[in-house]
Amino acid sequence: MTVLGYSTQRVWLHWLSAAVIVWTLVSGFYVACVEVPAWISQQVAFINVSLTTVFMPFFVWRLFNFVAHARYTSVSVLSFMERLALFAHALIYLTVTVVLVTGVLMMDRPIDVFGLVDIAQPLSNPALIALFVTIHVWSCLVLSLLIVMHVGAVIVHELCGHRVLRRMSFCSIVRSERLE
Repeated sequence: MTVLGYSTQRVWLHWLSAAVIVWTLVSGFYVACVEVPAWISQQVAFINVSLTTVFMPFFVWRLFNFVAHARYTSVSVLSFMERLALFAHALIYLTVTVVLVTGVLMMDRPIDVFGLVDIAQPLSNPALIALFVTIHVWSCLVLSLLIVMHVGAVIVHELCGHRVLRRMSFCSIVRSERLE
């Protein structure tokens, strides 16, 4: 599974995903764990709901790309570490999917997307909504741990001379486009 570089599309989708996911996790946990004025908490909730709603089609596109790429990867020829990396990435995609789906299902009001579009809340049963809130919080915690492990793996790879950041950077895209 040696990858020489990533397509422009994969790089953009990766960094868009990273920015949205890290922002929503950090800001969401911050307002949940630190006493902030109600208006700040409401603003963060509004931004996070809007941002993740707009992000969902991009994530579906990214998930499709991952599945399409993994589909052509022969797992039997992968080393143990490559299988572990594939499994970890699949787990991240699965967890992000759970976070996004439960984020929608836990809504106790219409989903306001940056004041431009309102989407009806999908559930009205308070017990079901509470269940999805619980699943959402736990899946956000799991996702946070997976991201820490992902970043840790990148650091280890970089220290071992495997330039994964270079391959996942916009500079590598510019270099490869110049060569063509």
